[in-house]
Amino acid sequence: MSDIRPVDQLLNKYAESHQNPVNEWIHFICVPAIMWTVLGLIWAIHPLLALVSALLALGYYAYLSISFAIGMGVMAGVILGILSLMPPAIVLPSAVGVFVVAWIFQFIGHKIEGKKPSFFEDVRFLLIGPLFVLGFLYRRLHISY
Repeated sequence: MSDIRPVDQLLNKYAESHQNPVNEWIHFICVPAIMWTVLGLIWAIHPLLALVSALLALGYYAYLSISFAIGMGVMAGVILGILSLMPPAIVLPSAVGVFVVAWIFQFIGHKIEGKKPSFFEDVRFLLIGPLFVLGFLYRRLHISY
């Protein structure tokens, strides 16, 4: 039986394909951008659906780590706040454009890394990527997770 928490196991596994500093920096920029785009795409369908989606993700994050859930809650709140301030007509085209560009850079980063994206192995890693970025910030600020 392992004493390693599930969140640490997931982060360690995710980190295996994110060792190259260039790939890491691409992820530090593109993962939050992709978070914004995903919520933006859902927001374009209906703002309430974006809120519900964020709350469901926060439930998963709370299961993994309350500290991470708090950080992700702040990030989701900022993203939803930005979306609420945007003219509705530009949310969808902006989200689609940023989504495409950010994913192109993500795949460039993985080409540099020489390893495929983690989510090809386990779809949960689409939700772990933001924790990887937040974990880097938490370590810099000496916040435990």
